[in-house]
Amino acid sequence: MKVRKKIVACIEARMTSSRLPGKVLKTISGKPVLQILIERLMRSRFIDEIIIAATDRIEDDPIEKLGYKLGIYTFRGSEDDVLGRVVCAAEIAGADIIVEITGDCPLMDPEVVDSVIEKFLSEDQKYDYVTNIGYVGDSIREIPIGMDVRVFNFKDLKEISEITNDPEDREHVSLYFFRTGKDKYKLLNIDTPDKWKRDYNPRLCLDTKEDFALINKIYKKLSPGNEYFSLEDILCYLDKNRDKLKVNSMIIQKTVKDLE
Repeated sequence: MKVRKKIVACIEARMTSSRLPGKVLKTISGKPVLQILIERLMRSRFIDEIIIAATDRIEDDPIEKLGYKLGIYTFRGSEDDVLGRVVCAAEIAGADIIVEITGDCPLMDPEVVDSVIEKFLSEDQKYDYVTNIGYVGDSIREIPIGMDVRVFNFKDLKEISEITNDPEDREHVSLYFFRTGKDKYKLLNIDTPDKWKRDYNPRLCLDTKEDFALINKIYKKLSPGNEYFSLEDILCYLDKNRDKLKVNSMIIQKTVKDLE
């Protein structure tokens, strides 16, 4: 009998963001954005457990407190070695498969998450790393920034953690897969359904005060009728209110070397 592998969503979160300190606990309609993200991930059809990977700095004590309130375990580790932190968190959770989510994606749609997980699980796990953000071969990003999902095996991430000391690899958890390890691992960027594509580029992540202004507007507009509104709902709203995108359209997404 085939044993089902445990799927763990690991949320990377810290209070000491350089561009918007404390961003993961900023509140919208009385809820910390990290709580909004967690409650959305709880609606996934595949995720067995959620764990938070926070830093061991005192500033992150409120993150652990929120996790405790929500029944979510928080692992505390190195601020700079995010890779090592996630490996330890996933190991404690007994993860076989890791769903990497960053704490700055509060509007994450569980349907988007499940589309990536489902592809990873299909074909007897033909791929070692499945994502929706591009960076694989000639693929390009078609999903809005803020809907970033990466799925891979715990054993592969642990192996990577043991062989790389590159500071960027340690900071960006799954970077090694599609940069240094792109010839070793079988990688896939999934196709984005038309309902999630737009000819404009909405930025739905939380990295600056301008990002917060847009996310705040979207959440307050859509949540009264449906607290768990979808990405499709967001895009339909923005289709009719393109002017709302101006607030953070000038923000430049951070990148790492050797990647466009």
